[in-house]
Amino acid sequence: MRRLRLELKQVMEMYGAACKEALTAQQKLLELNNQRTDEEKKVDEARLAQEAALATAEKEKARSRAAMETIEVATKVVEMESSRKVSVKREALQEAEEMRKLLNGVDLAGERYKRYTIEEIEIATDYFSESLKIGEGGYGPVYKCYLDDIPVAVKVLRPDSTQGKSQFQKEVDILSCMNHPNMVFLLGACPEHNILIYEYMENGSLEDCLFLKKDENLMSWQLRFHIAAEIATGLLFLHETKPEPLVHRDLKPSNILLDHNYVSKISDVGLARILPVVAENVTQCHMTSAAGTFCYIDPEYQQTGTIGVKSDVYSLGIILLQLLTGRPPMGLAYQVGESIENDKFVEMLDKSVPEWPLEEALCLAKVAVKCVELRRKDRPDLGKEVLPELQKLREFAEDIMSPITDFFGEDNSSEPSPNQSHASMQQVGEIIIKCGLSSSYNIKSSPNYQHRLYKDNSEITKMLQQYCRM
Repeated sequence: MRRLRLELKQVMEMYGAACKEALTAQQKLLELNNQRTDEEKKVDEARLAQEAALATAEKEKARSRAAMETIEVATKVVEMESSRKVSVKREALQEAEEMRKLLNGVDLAGERYKRYTIEEIEIATDYFSESLKIGEGGYGPVYKCYLDDIPVAVKVLRPDSTQGKSQFQKEVDILSCMNHPNMVFLLGACPEHNILIYEYMENGSLEDCLFLKKDENLMSWQLRFHIAAEIATGLLFLHETKPEPLVHRDLKPSNILLDHNYVSKISDVGLARILPVVAENVTQCHMTSAAGTFCYIDPEYQQTGTIGVKSDVYSLGIILLQLLTGRPPMGLAYQVGESIENDKFVEMLDKSVPEWPLEEALCLAKVAVKCVELRRKDRPDLGKEVLPELQKLREFAEDIMSPITDFFGEDNSSEPSPNQSHASMQQVGEIIIKCGLSSSYNIKSSPNYQHRLYKDNSEITKMLQQYCRM
């Protein structure tokens, strides 16, 4: 406790120092802006003086050569002054940008991840053995191994990837100061060799579960409703980052990872962009080139280069539609919109999922269709409109749970219908305690998650796990 108090005190001191530095930076930025305004006024005055001198020169041209020489000298002086003012303005902007970077990096001053040596990683991965490779992306291969006796995912940047190096550093900077249940956790890194070490996500990506059909029984509609709410929760966390929001820019099923309890976590924030706040409740930024994945990228961002938090809302809408339909993203928004208008939405639902609750599924589809509006201003607000609806659907999924009649010896000859009574997870916990089996289970309670049952080798545990996933 003493160590924790000391650490808490140190964190509070660091936070206080960060706030003071942030305030100082803001004051400095305000002073620079005032100086820039004054300099611009002086430039305008000089320009007006130049124009007046030139006009006078036109009238007095014929009078004397001396007047012409005076005008030429005055013109050169004005040009030099204008050039100097432009240079001062450029330096002021550079200084302001450095201040902003300093402000953003205040929380990153201390390393919040463990540094591993290349020797440790090589031994753990058996010198990057192909047998331990679990995936590969545009940045490079990913390996599964054990470090400090825990399973981890090791992401290695290709040596020839120039763009990837900046993404690598950005991912380290962002994830090292973030701790959220729906963001993938950065355990460590080897900066000298551009290697990132993440917590190992046992169930792979959402794309794997949706389209490779590794375990169709686990992708029930209840689980899909949960995943939808969890993705939105993690995304809102990014958008509410202080002092400036973060836009993911590459949200897609392959960047949504699922742990052993099928909790979804957002990964690959290397393309994330820090947005300057240009006005109250307005966050946007102009990019020279669009980044992201085709079919998930915001059309307005792709066309204009202007990105905002609602660019991620578009990507989220496509993912929600895929959770409902299990179909590829190409033209999916149009297909679902047409099916809703023609009262044929039920035909779009994923056929591998039985007993879809049609009313709730339609509600989710309508939210998703709003998210994929072509114009950014027509899309709903993530925190005020989208997430509350997704949370309601998650609560509905928690309420509709299948009874574990096999375990209690009751009649299990027929499949339970949605109208039958359902045991709650609290009841399951009470029954486990009554049966003296509580030591074999770990029922974890969290305000953001349903009670989840962790793995055990007994047959009873497997039955309860199946119950929780239905």
